[in-house]
Amino acid sequence: MSDTPSDALRLPSIDGLLAFEAAARLGSLERAAEALHVSASAVGKRIATLEERLGQPLLTRHPLRLTAAGKEYLGQVQTALSLLAAVPLHRRDHQRVTRLGISSPPTFARQVLVPALPGFQAAHPDIELELLLSTPYLDQPAPPADVEIFAGAMPAGGEVLLDDVVTPMAAPALLARLPAIHAPADLASAPLLRTPLQPWTPWLRAAGLDWAEPAQGTRFIDLGLTLEAAACGQGVVLGRPSLAATWLRGGTLKRLFDLAVPAALPYGLVRHHDGDAARAFSRWLVRHCETLSADAGHA
Repeated sequence: MSDTPSDALRLPSIDGLLAFEAAARLGSLERAAEALHVSASAVGKRIATLEERLGQPLLTRHPLRLTAAGKEYLGQVQTALSLLAAVPLHRRDHQRVTRLGISSPPTFARQVLVPALPGFQAAHPDIELELLLSTPYLDQPAPPADVEIFAGAMPAGGEVLLDDVVTPMAAPALLARLPAIHAPADLASAPLLRTPLQPWTPWLRAAGLDWAEPAQGTRFIDLGLTLEAAACGQGVVLGRPSLAATWLRGGTLKRLFDLAVPAALPYGLVRHHDGDAARAFSRWLVRHCETLSADAGHA
């Protein structure tokens, strides 16, 4: 009875072939072991098993050199390993990276998003964010993005990020130059920083003051610049504790009163592409803003 194909073949293990090829190519068991991430002893045992399977030596050990049969076999093994390596299913997939475009107003990006990005990147190394700044307050459309962060009315399908409050804040250096401020009416002696993005009128009315909007001084079309101006001692800002958290914690700005009113423009988020990456980013940012709001309430 003739041998079956399986009986006639003396197929070695892939581990044995890899050990032999690495040792022959690198010239030592130790270097082969480093390349294969195993011990030199394991490399030697795999080669010995391969030689036993083939019924002849492939390498001399002291020094390590190819035998005549080993030289011939090495070329054949390298060809076979190259063919096996070319099979797509034999290759470990490179980590697939999904690029996600995010557009955001400047102040939100600088004060809320950017400081927290390391936490998102650590949790989602497979998502590469591309952050773009938008200037919607100047009636310019936001740049095309998968996820848009905005300030204003909530569109259909949008999610609230920061629907927070505003309250007067000032730099200690400014307060030291002014008459003591104990009550809202004492702000009559203080310069009030102005921005059309956050009018003073709602807070003034809540404080029982019928003053008009500030009409003098620089007009800031950016909430972050208004906070920067306040931190420089240029005036009192009607600011959001969530956006001013860094200045408040560092003592650069100080809240003047407990009285606060809702911010004029809540921050929200809308997904223009509803893929897994966009949903993961949205969930992360909503949770981060919830934590930020809770912390700001105790600032």
